[in-house]
Amino acid sequence: MSRVYPFDDAATARAVINDDGTLVEWNDGARRLLGHPADEVVGRPAVELLAEYGAPAVPSGTRWDGTVGLRHRDGHTLAVWLLAHHRPSHDDRPGDWLVVTPLTGAEPPAADDLPTRAGLIQSPCAIAVFDDELRLRQMNNAMADVIGLPEKRVRGLRLAEIDGRPQSEELERNMLLVLTTGRPMDVETSMPASSEPRAHTWLARMAPVVDAQDRIRGVSLAGHDVTENRRARQRLQVVNEASVRIGTTLDVTRTAQELADVCVPVLADFVTIDLLDPHEQGGEPPAHITAPVTLRRFAHQSVLRGVPEAVLEPGETQEYPPHSPQADSLTAGHTIITSMTAGNMQQWLTWNTTRGERVRRFGIHSSMSVPIRARGLTLGVAVLTRHQRPDSFTADDRLLAEEITARAAVCVDNARRYSRERETALALQRSLLPRTLPRTAALEASSRYLPAARAGVGGDWFDVIPLSGMRVAMVVGDVVGHGVRASAAMGRLRTAVRTLADIDLAPDELLTHLDDLVVRLSEESGGDGSPGEVGATCLYAVYDPVSRRCTLARAGHPPPLLLRPGSRPQQLDLPAGPPLGLGGLPFESEELELPEGTVLALYTDGLVQSREPDVDARWALLREALGTSADSLDGTCDRILHALLPHGDAADDVALLLARTRGLPAAQVATWDIPADPALVAPVRKQVVHQLADWGLGETAFTAELVVSELVTNAIRYGSHPIRLRLIHDATTLIFEVSDTSHTAPHLRRAKTFDEGGRGLLLVAQLTQRWGSRHTAEGKTIWAELPLYEPEAHDTYDEHDA
Repeated sequence: MSRVYPFDDAATARAVINDDGTLVEWNDGARRLLGHPADEVVGRPAVELLAEYGAPAVPSGTRWDGTVGLRHRDGHTLAVWLLAHHRPSHDDRPGDWLVVTPLTGAEPPAADDLPTRAGLIQSPCAIAVFDDELRLRQMNNAMADVIGLPEKRVRGLRLAEIDGRPQSEELERNMLLVLTTGRPMDVETSMPASSEPRAHTWLARMAPVVDAQDRIRGVSLAGHDVTENRRARQRLQVVNEASVRIGTTLDVTRTAQELADVCVPVLADFVTIDLLDPHEQGGEPPAHITAPVTLRRFAHQSVLRGVPEAVLEPGETQEYPPHSPQADSLTAGHTIITSMTAGNMQQWLTWNTTRGERVRRFGIHSSMSVPIRARGLTLGVAVLTRHQRPDSFTADDRLLAEEITARAAVCVDNARRYSRERETALALQRSLLPRTLPRTAALEASSRYLPAARAGVGGDWFDVIPLSGMRVAMVVGDVVGHGVRASAAMGRLRTAVRTLADIDLAPDELLTHLDDLVVRLSEESGGDGSPGEVGATCLYAVYDPVSRRCTLARAGHPPPLLLRPGSRPQQLDLPAGPPLGLGGLPFESEELELPEGTVLALYTDGLVQSREPDVDARWALLREALGTSADSLDGTCDRILHALLPHGDAADDVALLLARTRGLPAAQVATWDIPADPALVAPVRKQVVHQLADWGLGETAFTAELVVSELVTNAIRYGSHPIRLRLIHDATTLIFEVSDTSHTAPHLRRAKTFDEGGRGLLLVAQLTQRWGSRHTAEGKTIWAELPLYEPEAHDTYDEHDA
């Protein structure tokens, strides 16, 4: 056997026996004791050394001690007390037994022996004194209780020989350092006491023993059981870890899973988190819990892969009857611990056969049900069970579980409240956004709205608004802020845009009026009235399919992207304009021609903003996603969102509106210049009738003649030259437009019985679906729309929200 310490190895008789009973090591102390040299006994059965062959050669367990009769080489029998430690192998080889007995120290030390005087025999602290060869000289009763052997049996043995565990070998190395350096040392180690299988934590305090000449004569070892202190530190560490790991998001499911993850394996082998279903209680937990109670599984965790103990999957619900752990703890309002040894788990095994089968299969022997409560409300229950750990739940485990659950309950309640408020704001937001986009002959449109992942619902909006003359307005806006207030402000702005669009304002004029509205909203919001208290950005565009021209203006909003057929996407260089709400600053509009099939992309800044600093890269992704050919705008919308927000976690709200332009063929438009002569109205009516016949609309000729006669006559009488009549033929509508250079708009009035005029516009209003006027740069245009058939309810364009 290799010598680790520079001391007399023969002071202990030591032998090593394999698990098959063969002697594999024999030291010089064993030779001195029994007279057999090593070469005579190594490799032979150890039972041959026994005086009685019927005695067992290999004991059972991990440690054995006792007095046996051994045969001396000269033939006589020696009664020898032996201490045996089983040492498991760390590889595929079998383990062995270390068998020792002391050859020195059999007699008690003299009264004036220095190591003896150093020991406090009556101290409640476990104390042992070792000599300068690190052999035990004396120990007190407390240390004997820890070791589980009397002093007279182990006196003269080293610590590693007394205990036989790797931890004792490490302690012995530290004792050697104390012996050689003369400096005391504290070491914390873990090993079970002799009377308990559960490991204890010990603080081993080692100090040199010196004589009057300051010579080191030995080492004193004092063992302090600090198990409870260590457990308290561990509990505090678990609580601190729970405060960091639980509640990282405002998501109820994620928070519940974090609670389960923290409890496994520190507290339990299997944990389930079941919460009261808010849908069953109208969004709020009930004030009083009565059994049976319906719970929804939100999370679970296990030390076993795949959580095989679970009966329910996350998202599933179950009704828990009285006497179930979940229902009992919820109705009682406090933690309930059950165990097989206490015999109070029987009802748990019988109320649900599937659960009972799982309990028996995995050997679940202890359960602890902890109500999840916050702010006086019961939210659910956490059930902790053990089947891998042999010990049952203790009072300390209960305190720790309640502390962790109480912290998690606040996070769960915060997440629940946030989720409910966010759902309310999102419902409001979606109710204020268009559910469908109108189907128009001017363009094909598709849109997406994606709420912010963490910041909450904001004030992004989009809209497509049909205008007169088959024109279409497109608008995208963003109100500063998040929450219900931003959604409400967005709804007011969207309504205002629709109202202003209905009177056919130019884009720059519309933004000017909208800016005034935002200033008033800012003053009404309760702020100090300073500009920008309620801010917003907006992009407004009007497309005319007849002229195929688009007029755009923006108020601090990101510029749109344009994809012309056969070209690459480009960013339009529009005048930026100030954000809405500053007041008094002008807006500029720009007009450009768009070939048929051009895609116009309008969006809010949440699409291109990111936590990443490389904004240019996101612009490149947007252009690439838009430029990739797709059969539908819906597919393009999805591709853009997937490219820029692959995980759907937008930092801000995202509104995206794509529009593909269409052009109206010249054959569907007819224009006449009208002389300022009332006598020529009849020839104009005749030309209109011929044109309608060419379009196959002869059945509308009578109504069309009346409308044209009234509009043209009104323009000749009250308008200014030049006067122009334009007819636009769509599949569903016939549009009449009369333009002149006068800026005076007509007004509808009711003529009295003997009035000679005032019936023209009233007649037009009665004969057509709708009519109106709009101002142009040259003057005004009076228009009227005559439906060619009754529109059906299904003629709408379904927009898919993201």
